[in-house]
Amino acid sequence: MNYIWDLLIRAEEQGFARNDIHFICATSYSPYMELSPQVLNTTKIEQTIEINPYYRYSEVFKHLFQPDNVTDMEIQEYLLDIVIHFLGDIDRMQGMNRKEYFMRFLLQEFAAHTFGQAVHSYCQALTKAEQEIVALNMIRMYQTGDVIYNFKNTLKKLFPHCAVYINSENKDEVLLYIGQRQTAQREMKIQLIRTLFMPIGFTLDIYWTQHFGIVDVEDTMKIDYIALY
Repeated sequence: MNYIWDLLIRAEEQGFARNDIHFICATSYSPYMELSPQVLNTTKIEQTIEINPYYRYSEVFKHLFQPDNVTDMEIQEYLLDIVIHFLGDIDRMQGMNRKEYFMRFLLQEFAAHTFGQAVHSYCQALTKAEQEIVALNMIRMYQTGDVIYNFKNTLKKLFPHCAVYINSENKDEVLLYIGQRQTAQREMKIQLIRTLFMPIGFTLDIYWTQHFGIVDVEDTMKIDYIALY
């Protein structure tokens, strides 16, 4: 991590709220670095971050924080923290492309119950990275109109070991083998994907830990480990 925007993104990915991070001016820092951690290559997020405010923002801070100005130190610290957070937000927005803006808007719609209370509740079972996968696949589904591909792709990314079988010739059904134990959190993930991506009229059968037998596929034909279909 070299810059404040890098640290803010990593902090958000690790579950820290914006207000959990507090920036202070380092008493000793390198003139060639913006962040001044005790361990240079650390990836651990500390809630109090020492920075060199003059690395990129000398024009902003050089008249505000003179080294010999020791009056109103508490106000200076608050002001530094507020301004650095503001500059970090500008940094992050400058690095975003159109798709990332769309993704953020979509995640805000999830949080605002625009897609319903159920979708809002199901989203709570997902990590931030998983929510972004769902949002990006929804954007791609809207852009391409390919519902089946994005339905399968979302399942594969949220359940890497799953197998998805789609029968659209006779019954319009989906057979889903998860390969993991059933939990409330995983059920909520599947319900979210089902609500947002599964084509209307399709049914879904879920097999959690035991695969149904497939003739001539040896791995699915083990005695006592076959689910009935």
